[in-house]
Amino acid sequence: MALVEAELDTRWPETKIEPSLTRIATLMDLLGSPQQSYPAIHIAGTNGKTSVTRMIDALLTALHRRTGRITSPHLQLATERISIDNAPITPARYVETYRELQPFIEMIDAQSAEVGGPKMSKFEVLTGMAYAAFAEAPVDVAVVETGLGGTWDATNVIDGQVAVITPIGLDHTDYLGTDLTSIAGEKAGIIKRAPESLIPRDTVAVIAEQDPEAMEVLLRRAVEVDAAVAREGGEFRVLARQIAIGGQQLELQGLGGVYDEIFLPLHGEHQARNAVLALAAVEAFFGAGADRQLDIEAIRAGFASVTSPGRLERMRSAPTIFIDAAHNPAGAQALASTLTAEFDFRKLVGVVSVLADKDADGILTALEPVLDEIVVTANGSPRAMDVDLLADLAVQRFGDERVITAPTLPDALETAIAIAEEVGESGEMVSGAGVVVTGSVVTAGATRALFGKDPA
Repeated sequence: MALVEAELDTRWPETKIEPSLTRIATLMDLLGSPQQSYPAIHIAGTNGKTSVTRMIDALLTALHRRTGRITSPHLQLATERISIDNAPITPARYVETYRELQPFIEMIDAQSAEVGGPKMSKFEVLTGMAYAAFAEAPVDVAVVETGLGGTWDATNVIDGQVAVITPIGLDHTDYLGTDLTSIAGEKAGIIKRAPESLIPRDTVAVIAEQDPEAMEVLLRRAVEVDAAVAREGGEFRVLARQIAIGGQQLELQGLGGVYDEIFLPLHGEHQARNAVLALAAVEAFFGAGADRQLDIEAIRAGFASVTSPGRLERMRSAPTIFIDAAHNPAGAQALASTLTAEFDFRKLVGVVSVLADKDADGILTALEPVLDEIVVTANGSPRAMDVDLLADLAVQRFGDERVITAPTLPDALETAIAIAEEVGESGEMVSGAGVVVTGSVVTAGATRALFGKDPA
């Protein structure tokens, strides 16, 4: 596994893309087009993609379908990116799949080099591995999260009969564009005209609430490719939500009617909205409508089984420690809103490490109202923002007295726990203290590993 990862790490990382599907399409052709051997639900957007993907997977499993799932990036181990039957493939299977594809990959590398192009990127190779593994399993349906964008994302060699668009915001602006219209245009690329087949079917675009300029782009694309559309706030919505122990209780208006008494073991209004988006996607996949509702007991069981590692996930108690993979201002705002609305911490300490290409100031601005103190650190990634630079930004938002630096993530955790457990003026430890570790998927994953959690 380590050897394969070292080989893959010599390739372009997923943060670097070329607007071309030539290499991944060629690999699929050489492999006999495995991605065409099963139907798919394809998910793009800026925030909530992984949670929605995992929810769709859980619902399909509860409805007795064998699933293959692609998510990215991973938290702890690359095998998380390729899941079958709701579980990551084994390291042995990961290596075996790579070795089976390696001769074809090297052939494509050579062909690309002849015309002055790059080798296949790491993400292209991983996507090819996933599609091949799904065909070999075989799976009944693939649930595919895009990596970056949509139109030129390597996953887009698949034709999803349902295309899901989560909320779109400003992220990866170097590659996707500097405004919502440009970014929405890239994401909209997964909405495609249904391929001709013996049994005609429509592509369905299931779209979360969007800013008007993004929604206009998405709807225009749907019209161009003759796709049916279901919109949050129109055809489906969250009717009611109530905070519950370990999550929330929901009442959802789906495409096929009302689904009540839904327990979702995740926190936050944003997760409730992710849930109804996932529900509508699964309904669209099965052709549910006003006269056909999915089995409500299966839907309840599916949602109750949902996990979303690294998304406001509790690591320990006394003091309570949460991790959250928020890596842009919108994600940080959702985290801050959830911490305010659903928890009653009397003291909350943040541990934050952000990647250098992210909007660190926007993340810090969103977190400042809910954190009493912040420990800024490095998460171990070579892409992590310099600690001193991050501390300077934090001081601008929090002030000198509330900002502490730590060289490594373990040091930062130790410092944050000590602050949370400090004795108050009464001579007793402050009750209701907590720590939240956030700022990046890498930060959340590294913390998860520190607490001995298995990849999921």
